[in-house]
Amino acid sequence: QVQLVESGGGSVQAGGSLRLSCVASGYTYSTYCMAWFRQAPGKEREGVAAIYTGSDRPDYADSVKGRFTISQDNAKSTLYLQMNSLKPEDTAMYYCAARGYGGRCRARVPDFGYWGQGTQVTVSS
Repeated sequence: QVQLVESGGGSVQAGGSLRLSCVASGYTYSTYCMAWFRQAPGKEREGVAAIYTGSDRPDYADSVKGRFTISQDNAKSTLYLQMNSLKPEDTAMYYCAARGYGGRCRARVPDFGYWGQGTQVTVSS
């Protein structure tokens, strides 16, 4: 059973930066597709970025390209999301998620079975 624990959320002014972390444990397989999602109040959960463990080929939502960077430290079993140039519309609960290997690694909600509890990001104007 994969367990995911996010941290690093907080409140920041527009234009600021935050780095989210997601510590994973309980891996059964050697390769997982790891992703970040977010959900704003009253809106559906949406994919932000995704990457296979051990890969250097991430996938990003158009809304965050050039501002957000997904990365990983496999030695620490930790996934990161560096968020720069934050905008008020980035305000949401951010979730880390994982699924097994297979196909292109993209942040699509239905594909993922393992989820963290979320960390809140609030961006003020």
